[in-house]
Amino acid sequence: MGALNTEQVCYYKLKCMVLDPTKMQKYTKVHVDESEPTGVDESPFEKRDVHVKTSRWVTQDYDITDLLLGRGKFGEVKKCQEKRTGRNLAAKFIEIEGPQERKDVMNEFDIMKSLQHPRLLQVYDAFENKNKFCLVTELISGGELFERVINDDFILTEKACVMFMRQICEGVEFMHSRNVLHLDMKPENILCLTREGNRIKIIDFGLARAYTPKDELRILFGTPEFMAPEVVNYDPASPATDMWSIGVICYVLLSGLSPFMGEVEAETLVNVTYAKWDFTAEEFESISMDAKDFITHLLVKDPK
Repeated sequence: MGALNTEQVCYYKLKCMVLDPTKMQKYTKVHVDESEPTGVDESPFEKRDVHVKTSRWVTQDYDITDLLLGRGKFGEVKKCQEKRTGRNLAAKFIEIEGPQERKDVMNEFDIMKSLQHPRLLQVYDAFENKNKFCLVTELISGGELFERVINDDFILTEKACVMFMRQICEGVEFMHSRNVLHLDMKPENILCLTREGNRIKIIDFGLARAYTPKDELRILFGTPEFMAPEVVNYDPASPATDMWSIGVICYVLLSGLSPFMGEVEAETLVNVTYAKWDFTAEEFESISMDAKDFITHLLVKDPK
């Protein structure tokens, strides 16, 4: 089967894996819920037409707590509470150093506004004040999916991985249907709603881009370990670029190993360019052929 219909292959294989639980064999690696994701698939709050507020700052409408939820080159994320409703949310504070930074922030905000889906982080409010910007989003408290891989407190089975991967594909499929590429898919950008459950949200749209097939989109950013070869080679990106990253995520979840990670970043990029990987590690001995086939149909170099 060719790489052109990667997403169709993706959904077909996931369906087969879910419908045949006998193929879901456990391996001892890193007890995550194997059941169908439970809970309400509705928006965490009423549909909102969010606009950037420039006449007031976030602290006028929200109490900002000292609980730090995350920190990166963009700034930091803190837990907050809306004064009017008492609703707990997250506030992402971003420092704007110039016109390009503001353009990037507004791109992230506009993309989030256009993506209302239960698998994607939802924006609730936005504020701008001189060189500061604040995005208020729903609060996700279950931690990164990456923790399920590296933390020995978790036992992650193949069937549990299927539940995660199906949700990831649902979210990315919706993005692609809206002509948006995420371009930074990795376990750190997938959060679990609760620590015990298996429902997820895709986050961090800072590198996401609107995509028009007739216009070539070339990028020079991302996380090396999860980059597709076309990104490394500065060739045109496409939905297959995200699907490659999803293939790497699945490989990592199933094995705890990274297919392309080198000792230094340059080596990682070379490994990605050559697109050489395999299932020879002992961690894959008990993994089903369906799971391996799923990955194989995603990690395709130069999809046509």
